[in-house]
Amino acid sequence: MKEQLINEDIHEKEIRVISAEGEQLGIMSSKEALEKAIDADLDLVMISPTANPPVCRIMDYGKYRFEQTKREKEAKKNQKTADVKEVKMSLNIDTNDFNIKVKNAIKFLQNGDKVKVTIRFRRMRELTHVNLGEDLMKRFCDAVAEYGGSDKPSKLEGRNYAVVLSPKK
Repeated sequence: MKEQLINEDIHEKEIRVISAEGEQLGIMSSKEALEKAIDADLDLVMISPTANPPVCRIMDYGKYRFEQTKREKEAKKNQKTADVKEVKMSLNIDTNDFNIKVKNAIKFLQNGDKVKVTIRFRRMRELTHVNLGEDLMKRFCDAVAEYGGSDKPSKLEGRNYAVVLSPKK
């Protein structure tokens, strides 16, 4: 949030002034507008410096800043950030372990998070059977297909075979 010019910081010859109630007071010098703001016991705040002439408003600047920060916090609170959760498996995973991994992935996808599924090839001799890893990954993707799918095909990254699943809208 950038700072706005207030009171004595405004050095324009002519400005368009809006009162605290929202009515237009017209175009006047910045000194004249500042006097009106001081008489009303409020601040003169430049709202639109790029307009011709620049637009200033007479308002309680402290209250305005407080409400602005409150709105920003509220907007931040309502924002949902999609985390990337990871599910790791080995090539020779048991059926029940596989089902638990699928259940966890479905839970993550239902919460709106992305899921990175990784199959680890622990030994070099397992890397000769990449097709088994592909079959396991396909089985996993089919099991969670109702809740989410992958944007890109799965790929081998070193000793890991990985894919990122996104939740369905």
